[in-house]
Amino acid sequence: MANLSAVISQLRRERARVSSELDRLDHAIAALDHVGRGGTQRGRRPRRRLSAAARARIAAAQRARWAKVKSKQAK
Repeated sequence: MANLSAVISQLRRERARVSSELDRLDHAIAALDHVGRGGTQRGRRPRRRLSAAARARIAAAQRARWAKVKSKQAK
């Protein structure tokens, strides 16, 4: 019975050690996750928004470019 008590005691100590290690790993992950995302928006440009008219002009220009390429290929 004494042997079983020693095993249980050792397992509890190991559980406490592993729990402490997991806490340290969680803190490290949180710190690195914050750094990996940049933390702040410094250095990043905001996303540009195009109006519907601008998108239509861009689409028309692209269609014209493709038509020009296809007409050259047909010859």
